[in-house]
Amino acid sequence: MSRSFSYIVFTYVAIVLFSQNTIAKEYLVKTPDEYNKASSDLRAGDEVVLANGVWTDFEILFKAKGTEQAPITLRAETAGKVFLTGLSNLRLAGEYLVVSGLVFKDGYTPTGEVISFKQNDDNLANHSRVTQVVIDNFSNPEKFEQDKWVVMYGKHNRFDHSNLVGKRNAGVTMAVRLQNENSQQNYHRIDHNYFGPRPILGSNGGETLRIGTSHYSLTDSFTTIENNYFDRCNGEVEIISNKSGKNRILNNVFFESRGTLTLRHGNGNLVEGNVFFGNGVDHTGGIRVINRDQIIRNNYMEGLTGYRFGSGFTIMNGVPNSKINRYHQVDNALIENNTLVNVEHVHFAAGSDAERTAAPINSQFQNNLIFNNNNTDGISIFDDISGVKFTNNLVSEGIEPTIKEGFEVDTVTMQRAENGLLYPLGKNQTVGTAKSLQPIQKQQVGASYYPKSEPDVAFDSGKVIQVKPAENAIFNAIKNASSGDVLMLENGDYNIGKVIKLTKTITIKAKNRKHVTLHPERSTFVDINNSGSLKLVNLIIIGDRAPDSAGNTLIRTSRIPMQRNYRLEIIGSIIKDLNVNHSYHLFDAGNRSFADHIKIANTTISDITGDIFRLNKETDDLGIYNAEYIYFNNNLVENVEGAVAKVYRGGTDESTFGPHFIMQGNVLKNVGKGKRNKHAASVYLHGVQVAQISDNKWNDSALLDIEHTVGEPTTAVTNNEFTNTAAPKVVELRAKGPHTATLTNNKINMQK
Repeated sequence: MSRSFSYIVFTYVAIVLFSQNTIAKEYLVKTPDEYNKASSDLRAGDEVVLANGVWTDFEILFKAKGTEQAPITLRAETAGKVFLTGLSNLRLAGEYLVVSGLVFKDGYTPTGEVISFKQNDDNLANHSRVTQVVIDNFSNPEKFEQDKWVVMYGKHNRFDHSNLVGKRNAGVTMAVRLQNENSQQNYHRIDHNYFGPRPILGSNGGETLRIGTSHYSLTDSFTTIENNYFDRCNGEVEIISNKSGKNRILNNVFFESRGTLTLRHGNGNLVEGNVFFGNGVDHTGGIRVINRDQIIRNNYMEGLTGYRFGSGFTIMNGVPNSKINRYHQVDNALIENNTLVNVEHVHFAAGSDAERTAAPINSQFQNNLIFNNNNTDGISIFDDISGVKFTNNLVSEGIEPTIKEGFEVDTVTMQRAENGLLYPLGKNQTVGTAKSLQPIQKQQVGASYYPKSEPDVAFDSGKVIQVKPAENAIFNAIKNASSGDVLMLENGDYNIGKVIKLTKTITIKAKNRKHVTLHPERSTFVDINNSGSLKLVNLIIIGDRAPDSAGNTLIRTSRIPMQRNYRLEIIGSIIKDLNVNHSYHLFDAGNRSFADHIKIANTTISDITGDIFRLNKETDDLGIYNAEYIYFNNNLVENVEGAVAKVYRGGTDESTFGPHFIMQGNVLKNVGKGKRNKHAASVYLHGVQVAQISDNKWNDSALLDIEHTVGEPTTAVTNNEFTNTAAPKVVELRAKGPHTATLTNNKINMQK
């Protein structure tokens, strides 16, 4: 090329770029009509600026074609000062588009997606970027009406430095779709995002990030997911659900998140440099391996408690000649240089059963470090693992390796390095995670202008409000209180003449125990609604002034399905005389309500014609249930015609961890024998996944009735006394053979 010709080409390009820059326009718009007008004819380099303020019921279509050198931008006038509320969403279609600075809050999408990288199936976005946006609790009020918050279509798109926090309804938080060739082999990038707390859904459909679907799982996506922070993403067992091939999942941090990074479908994926901090939280997991040609390298896992499909590390069994939506055999997996510190469960050939008989083959497990203070490697083997070659793995002193070949036992002293990870002092770094790994920090991700606040208001975190006996005193005090406040009740009697519809986190506490008495005068004392949580401490509650009608309930949840999870605690109290008519219940959970936890402790409960806990409304057998943790500890229960608890979780879904039922140190006298107690049980548990029932005394009461369904439930009934009470009954409703519960050191005394 001649020098003069090069000069001409350079001059031409410069003129074109200069021309583009000179004609680029900025449009400041203040109404949807102004936006629609400005966006109808956008050109390369143009900017549309949404004026600061609240934009309600605004469905944005951002459709244009920019260039690599001159993208077209849609942005907030000031990042974080433009709020999309009500029924709002955003669709992108075209080329080289950039969106930034928007906040979606106080509403939900009228369609199936909040941010979509397409207008429709024929108009997708390519080479486009959404950055510095926030979606905060922008959830459909119908909890099981599914939608997704961000869905990527097209190719070469990026989603980065954004906050996705508090998705409370069903549906994956973020998804990459591959339903046609225009979205396959897409090379998307998802990076530096803050995936903030996602509460337990209590059902399938609560994944945080999904790449692909089962139908297209043998298609490659080439998506990169890197440097994201997953903070308490607890929706269900799969935090990331990988369902496509050739993806790279790199350098992400998972903090106290229940579930696993799951290579559910798709082949040839790379999982490298990820860090999992469980901190001993229930059901925190690591990585689950399925399918062919997966590489799991240089990952760090610490303090993980999960087991079975949610364990700290899992290699699954597959189904021979598997259908595309089932479990493909693990083949040619390379698992190397990972560190597992105090990981309670490491499962090989997990899920082995009559269907999943294809054990892993042609795979390597090498140069990994297992350190455990409990002198166990945590390894469980469920089938033939001869297809996995174990080489040069190190376990700490005091551990007898479950797998002999390829595991060396040596003295290991761990020290925490500047990067926050533990490393063995003085050991050859051919094993375990590299010291060069730098976990992404929480403050390095997400929208720079938006705070990362706690998802729930803690009990007792607000001010203390002194309350004296007077007409409507408690009702008025709650009306004027803020979430987190404590109502401190002075001595005396309080008549409760109105139903309290609770939409705040409130503690009601007696200033002096046994000197404050509440007399509910309506069919319900407290009706817990969305955003409501209740704690009662050291109170006397007497139900004899309730209406003389059947079906009263001391505390209940809203009769309208609830979007938000709630908490209920009753501590150190006396509850009695809920018996003015039949079926007077202490607590009744409504259909489609969900409690993070319910707790009654150190409380005396007597003379009740109904049940104490009614958590049995989800009888459509879809795997939905009403509470994650139910605690009933150190209580005295007398003359209760119904059950201490009726807990129901039906269906065959295995993507959740609960319910959990913990009952310890209680005394039951004459419980469960009422003629309206249809199950004729003092405790009835159907489909409960974890039950721990210990050190209780049953006297002249109905039996303990447990029905196992799916999910390999863990049940332990230990050190209990049953006097004039039938022996516990445990039935397997789905699995063949004897029940799997542990029943030990229980005494049964039939004196009559």
